Amino acid sequence: MTGAPATDREILIATITDLLDGVRTVAVGMSSPIPAAGAMLLRARNEANGRAPVRIIVLGSRDHNFLTNGAFELFDAAAQGRIDAFFLGGGQIDGQANINLVGTGAYPDNEVRWPGSFGSAFLYFVVPRVILFREEHSPRVFVEKVDFVSAPGHSEGVARSGGPHALLTGKALFDFDKARQRFRLRSVHGGASVSDVRALTGFDYDAADTVSTTPAPDAGTLALLRGRVTDELAETYPQFAATLAAGFAA
Repeated sequence: MTGAPATDREILIATITDLLDGVRTVAVGMSSPIPAAGAMLLRARNEANGRAPVRIIVLGSRDHNFLTNGAFELFDAAAQGRIDAFFLGGGQIDGQANINLVGTGAYPDNEVRWPGSFGSAFLYFVVPRVILFREEHSPRVFVEKVDFVSAPGHSEGVARSGGPHALLTGKALFDFDKARQRFRLRSVHGGASVSDVRALTGFDYDAADTVSTTPAPDAGTLALLRGRVTDELAETYPQFAATLAAGFAA
């Protein structure tokens, strides 16, 4: 139902779209339906408003991926400066924007093992606008210091064209100050409070005296999201698209 209020996930998707504003080429890794939806919404919104076209790479998709050699070609394109934005997450993320994709505990005898770093460190160094995204917002994810640095948020004395731009969670949006190597709380999503976010975050961060609420998408954005974008998502993420549709149809 188009007139239904925006769901929590729709607010996340629209927020990602706003964070991508101005990019020309955005890449999304596998198993990332919310970032993929945000990228598709940016493309649809730009086309609807007569703005510059957006090229999308969704790894694992046939319809929304112009690459022909998967991640290998993605790394080449990123090294050549042809990827403007990418998304990274982590089992742990700390206040300096370091991410951990290896596991908890002392390496190599980790208590819990995760899939591994893959190309995260490389892409973190070369993609100009890296958005950290993790829907879960809890102290076990957002820690004071990661147990293992899969990809560093800052590299003293090492030139890099890429790095963290923002952190989006299921409860809040943070900007990253590269000069100070700290996050700053920009907004909290409806249903959460500033104190909630502080209590659920294991690292320190900056915040203004008054923090705004993350804006919900307007009617035009919701129409695109609930129509074209949900249809496009179904090619790569059929179950997620169905869940998204059920949410706004309820």
